[in-house]
Amino acid sequence: MASNTTNDSVKPCVLCEVDPAFNEHHLIPRHCRRKTWWKKRFAKEEMQRTISVCKMCHRSIHNLIPDEKELGRDYFTIERLKAHPAFANYLAWKRRRM
Repeated sequence: MASNTTNDSVKPCVLCEVDPAFNEHHLIPRHCRRKTWWKKRFAKEEMQRTISVCKMCHRSIHNLIPDEKELGRDYFTIERLKAHPAFANYLAWKRRRM
């Protein structure tokens, strides 16, 4: 899918704040939304919320927290993602190298 936006209009990744954000990460994985546990705890708008992240951060989220149920249950905000020990180490490493 091609985009008509220029690099000037691309915002930085909300997690590392280093690279441009070309990916959207669903804070609550899409396949979890139909499950009762999530329906009881989150409004529809909350379950559809995404954040703009760079490709490297997006891959790191899914590599470091591979269980999508855990990801949706425990890491459904930017703050919680940044607080995950392994992901916090990754962010510190990424910021140091820039």
